[in-house]
Amino acid sequence: MSSYIIQGRTRLEGEVKISGSKNASLPILAATILNSGISKLYNVPNIHDTQKMLEILELLGCKIKKKENKIIIDSSNIKKFEIPEHLMREMRSSVVLAGSLLGRYRTATFSYPGGCDIGARPIDLHLKSFEKLGINISENYGKIECKCDKIIGTKINLDFPSVGATENTMLSACLAEGITTISNAAREPEIIDLQNFLNKMGAKIKGAGTNIIEITGVKKLKDVDYNIMPDRIEAGTFLVAGAATGGNIQIYDISANCIEPIINKLEEANCKINIGKNTIELQAPKKLKAVDIKTMPYPGFPTDMQSIFTTAMTIAKGTSVIIENIFENRYKYTQELVRMGAKITIEGKAAIVKGVKRLQGTTVKATDLRGGAAMVVAGMIAQGITEVEEIQYILRGYEKFDKKLAKLGAKIYLKQ
Repeated sequence: MSSYIIQGRTRLEGEVKISGSKNASLPILAATILNSGISKLYNVPNIHDTQKMLEILELLGCKIKKKENKIIIDSSNIKKFEIPEHLMREMRSSVVLAGSLLGRYRTATFSYPGGCDIGARPIDLHLKSFEKLGINISENYGKIECKCDKIIGTKINLDFPSVGATENTMLSACLAEGITTISNAAREPEIIDLQNFLNKMGAKIKGAGTNIIEITGVKKLKDVDYNIMPDRIEAGTFLVAGAATGGNIQIYDISANCIEPIINKLEEANCKINIGKNTIELQAPKKLKAVDIKTMPYPGFPTDMQSIFTTAMTIAKGTSVIIENIFENRYKYTQELVRMGAKITIEGKAAIVKGVKRLQGTTVKATDLRGGAAMVVAGMIAQGITEVEEIQYILRGYEKFDKKLAKLGAKIYLKQ
């Protein structure tokens, strides 16, 4: 297994370009099934999860060409309607393919998805939405079979603003008869990006970014060219890494609007932030001030940034209280930080983090995607050498992570 070797106590300085969004790319890649033609996508990050999504699309019958920063997908000749179980287990986001297959073909078969073990992420809200749209669902030997003669628009109220359930409902209702309204919809920027992509294909959707989304079914969609939005979690990761290392960095190709909660907390920790049109510059203080965070659905503080921000707080002045409201297993990484000398106590949903003078390098493992990124940040602020094992989790969501950090001055290299 590959690992990262990191020489600690290095200050990040310079500028870095933010890649396309993982969480926007995956549903948009799935949505290319709907137009029965050609989709040209730009700014899709070259990461494990997008590679797996493209692999599934090819297995279903799509023809895919890659040219520099462009991916061309021809979905005119899909022959299969079952998402392979082994690929579903590797990548949870593959479940959104079900909505696209149902939207176009009125049939889809899939198994329960896998991915990072950060807590229960049931797909019951997806299935309830499908049933409301008139889709018949049966389960046989772990496989979920969804079929219907037609999809009829209806009113759907989500019990929780689930991103995946919102996306799957949008995808399945694009070509439905009548109007579908999603209440308590997820409001993430990636939902807006999906709406923009679908509308460019000829769909009629409005309300993304609010808690009510309205989809008016159309009969046919068309070919499309589309540029994926930048990755706000990658942007937040680099800003927090800069803050933790006492650095001065600038990230570009990103809007500050979508990471406002992260910027607010960094400013509260005494970082200086300068915001340009598509750039954000961070100047870190000599010592970060401890701050409290509470993860919430968007526009609250993102759960995907919790582990990375907590890592920065391990060397801050004072005590931080972190509340994780989204996933119950998201504190696994804290055991690795404690091995490096962090003082963290877990009490239910809360992590109490008492700042220490420094962390000590050692061998740690990535427990999940964002927990893995947190370990890399920990390695950069620790004394001595840190080896981060099981980096396959990190490769799921960060493009050229080690190379981008090295460009900023980090002493990091890949050990095969």
